Amino acid sequence: MKRFFQPVPKDGSPAKKRPAAAAAASASDSDSLGGDAPAAAACAVGEGDSPPAPREEEPRRFVTWNANSLLLRMKSDWPAFCQFVSRVDPDVICVQEVRMPAAGSKGAPKNPGQLKDDTSSSRDEKQVVLRALSSPPFKDYRVWWSLSDSKYAGTAMIIKKKFEPKKVSFNLDRTSSKHEPDGRVIIAEFESFLLLNTYAPNNGWKEEENSFQRRRKWDKRMLEFVQQVDKPLIWCGDLNVSHEEIDVSHPDFFSSAKLNGYIPPNKEDCGQPGFTLSERRRFGNILSQGKLVDAYRYLHKEKDMDCGFSWSGHPIGKYRGKRMRIDYFLVSEKLKDQIVSCDIHGRGIELEGFYGSDHCPVSLELSEEVEAPKPKSSN
Repeated sequence: MKRFFQPVPKDGSPAKKRPAAAAAASASDSDSLGGDAPAAAACAVGEGDSPPAPREEEPRRFVTWNANSLLLRMKSDWPAFCQFVSRVDPDVICVQEVRMPAAGSKGAPKNPGQLKDDTSSSRDEKQVVLRALSSPPFKDYRVWWSLSDSKYAGTAMIIKKKFEPKKVSFNLDRTSSKHEPDGRVIIAEFESFLLLNTYAPNNGWKEEENSFQRRRKWDKRMLEFVQQVDKPLIWCGDLNVSHEEIDVSHPDFFSSAKLNGYIPPNKEDCGQPGFTLSERRRFGNILSQGKLVDAYRYLHKEKDMDCGFSWSGHPIGKYRGKRMRIDYFLVSEKLKDQIVSCDIHGRGIELEGFYGSDHCPVSLELSEEVEAPKPKSSN
């Protein structure tokens, strides 16, 4: 059959030469489809040297999408998603719930930054991924992974090759050698902002370690993170919370939802995970304390029953037509005047524009940095 993708060596790196300067600036797998973070090359300008070059162009168009298994999407819905990417032309694509296991054999330490390929089935699956990401429009992008030990959770950040992050980290402490459990965080640092991609844990239904308690700990850490960032922040992903009633299609349904009739002892924990009062209040506090703006709601003030939700329940059953907005772009207040657009790209209860997932893509576009007006001369 006709070869339509770049041949890839065993380590997953595209078979092409890199300029010597670029090679020195990154790890040996810096252009790989499954590499960890490189450090951007830094040049010190000494006395007598030329002045620093103008700031390099930075990403301005972003997409976030919970793929609900990236491998399954590549096997069945990839052509349509590729058309979407070609049309929107994002500089960065942040993916959650990739559900691809990390490299490493059973019982051995795992490498969350690389795809598993130590079994026949995992090698086949890796090739599906590499072929998809070596073909247009993705051949112009590079991907960073943060993966779970199994086919669960995990995130990816896909960045156009012309944009080189200064640093990529995989945990909220921003130490790039360590990944968050289940691969829930990727942070790319650029000259003027941080881009944070997260897949927040679901709140669950009960007062258990892997349910309410896990989500409370996550929210506490996110609050600490947004209060300590040293640059303007763009935070996107499946945040697994609908902030206000306007963010769900049927507030009464979600407020009264139960699992097998169970009612939590604390009234604020009752209801659909992602729409309990406790989650919504903690989320509001994170926005307030972190001085963050919900980009979609900043532009879209009214409820949109057709295109205003990023997650949709199964078309068959009691969740048919029940929808939530749980995928976000949050930006620092310093960036709000640069918001050009923030759109949800799915519509209706038949999951049009969801590309096989139960979530649809959300996009953000920012304008160039707004310069402060120069003071007038007193003369």
